[in-house]
Amino acid sequence: MAEAAPGERILIVGPSWVGDMVMAQSLFKTLKAQRPDAYIGVVAPAWSRPILERMAEVDEVAPLEVGHGEFGWATRRRLAAELRGRFDRALVLPRSWKSALVPFLARIPRRTGFTGEQRYGLLTDRRRLDKAILDQTVKRFVALGLSVDEAERGDFALPRPELRRDSANLERLREALGLSTRPAIAMMPGAEYGPAKQWPLSYFRELAEALVAEGHEVRVMGGPKDAAAGDTIATGLADAHNLCGRTRLGDAVDLLADCRQAVTNDSGLMHVAAAAGTRVQAIYGSSSPDYTPPLTDNAEIHYLALECSPCFERTCPLGHTNCLNHLPPERLLSAIRG
Repeated sequence: MAEAAPGERILIVGPSWVGDMVMAQSLFKTLKAQRPDAYIGVVAPAWSRPILERMAEVDEVAPLEVGHGEFGWATRRRLAAELRGRFDRALVLPRSWKSALVPFLARIPRRTGFTGEQRYGLLTDRRRLDKAILDQTVKRFVALGLSVDEAERGDFALPRPELRRDSANLERLREALGLSTRPAIAMMPGAEYGPAKQWPLSYFRELAEALVAEGHEVRVMGGPKDAAAGDTIATGLADAHNLCGRTRLGDAVDLLADCRQAVTNDSGLMHVAAAAGTRVQAIYGSSSPDYTPPLTDNAEIHYLALECSPCFERTCPLGHTNCLNHLPPERLLSAIRG
């Protein structure tokens, strides 16, 4: 195994999506298992700091204040100057050219990543990505922390993400948001990728009505973009709360850890719920549970595996989205009841 050297300082260039950032913790755990005294810094979008600060393995967060799709040359140069001389090696998780710039400009001696977008001058250790062996996102992340031989065998361990909880913050949230003491079920109707990953809102609403009638509190969670969806699910329904856009990402960890279960599309919050220890009812449409599963033993997958699935499209190319429309609320209600 390509173990971290004693006291080695490792810089990780993290991904740009919530779910991927949670899954990256499997790599951080792998590196710390190799050498507990290794120092791990993570270059990441500023929004991800609350998640990274909940990971025991992360020693430093270096925010990269660049908008999605923005090149940000001056910002990357400035951050690289701040990091220069402080790290022994870097692992670059994204496969884009620009993602390898900060370690290169920071003159970090060893820079590892998968070959892609002509990064030959930016990486000193270029890895070939065998998608048949590294068939999951989390495997690709962890593989970069291993020797080439071990990574190519593909039989390595995948440590489960675990996000720390803040009980004091939970109590503050309960009071501020007017939450009850009823057993809570979370619902996450959003999926940043597109509608082909989103279970119908009418199904979420029907399920919420049934759960409230059975004595549960329903917490609809997501970002500001999901607020309208949250209204569709929760408006006029006693003991249902639309929390979309009302909480920070770190708050979501505590609110989800407090829920009995979470009903969710294949989204970033699905991975947060899994890492928070919540039982996950994961709904898959255009994507595949084989590629991005919730990294927990406490999950039930709802996936029809139709002939046209997975298509990985943002919208259904056939116009019917049967992969989701044919998953009725009764199925999810039965699963929650156990």
